[in-house]
Amino acid sequence: MKELATDIHFRKPNKDDGASVWELIRHTGVLDLNSSYSYLMWCEIFSDTSVVAEKDGQIVGFISGYIRPDQPNTLFIWQVAVHEEGRGRGLGTKMLFKLLNREASKDVTYVEATVSPSNTPSQNLFKGLAKKLDTNYEIDAYFTADDFPGEGHEDEPLFKIGPFQEENKNVKGLI
Repeated sequence: MKELATDIHFRKPNKDDGASVWELIRHTGVLDLNSSYSYLMWCEIFSDTSVVAEKDGQIVGFISGYIRPDQPNTLFIWQVAVHEEGRGRGLGTKMLFKLLNREASKDVTYVEATVSPSNTPSQNLFKGLAKKLDTNYEIDAYFTADDFPGEGHEDEPLFKIGPFQEENKNVKGLI
């Protein structure tokens, strides 16, 4: 794996990042593009459980997530976006660990995400996260293609990673 550039800055997003995040998601061409309003809300309201990665003042990575209200020990990851120039360098993993080491995630012992069968990079990201956290993962049916309106949406199985210990959130080089 190529080494992650050291000149990347990680921080909480804010509403001023909403448009850039929307552009990043659109540019990936593989993620569901939601309304620009939704990204403004994610960057403002869910900033404690979301992260942006910046390089030279440009957003090159974004993760949106939230603590599940029905499972306060679970961080649900909604979207992971990495600019094409940053892929294959561990940026997604580093952003996940930045989130897991925030105060908002202090009680988190599980990570969940839905990942479509064709999204091999995300599957590898979450399987790799389980390995780095020294824990197990399960993949269960969750949303089926029939749950989505219209045609053409794949199933979205649920990846559940954990439980993991607090000390495993501190992998050297990832925080």
